[in-house]
Amino acid sequence: VFVFPQDGYIDFMEYVAALSLVLRGKMEQKLRWYFKLYDVDGNGCIDRHELLNIIKAIRAINGGDHETSAEEFTNRVFNKIDMNGDGELSLDEFVEGARKDEEFMEVMMKSLDLSHIVAMINNRRHSV
Repeated sequence: VFVFPQDGYIDFMEYVAALSLVLRGKMEQKLRWYFKLYDVDGNGCIDRHELLNIIKAIRAINGGDHETSAEEFTNRVFNKIDMNGDGELSLDEFVEGARKDEEFMEVMMKSLDLSHIVAMINNRRHSV
């Protein structure tokens, strides 16, 4: 099980553990790790601003056309999965919301999709 570093830095072994989790971990383990990664201020919740920045970053990396703006998507996610309406997503709300909302789950899973990197490494290994 990967433990998120408390010092703000990851060493090589922590990196390998995180990479292993992203590639081979169970869905709930991945979601819990993503939550800790996205909880930028470390307060145990993801607020609208944090989620909006995540969505913008994911879209910038993945590109493509989107039917809704990042702001609209963030608002839709909060309206659907912020069960207690406090304006923040707890770990439980985040995990349960991702399970219930296919589009949100897809965005979260694509945010750290490393399959293209693994394929590139495999291609290089076979071409040598």
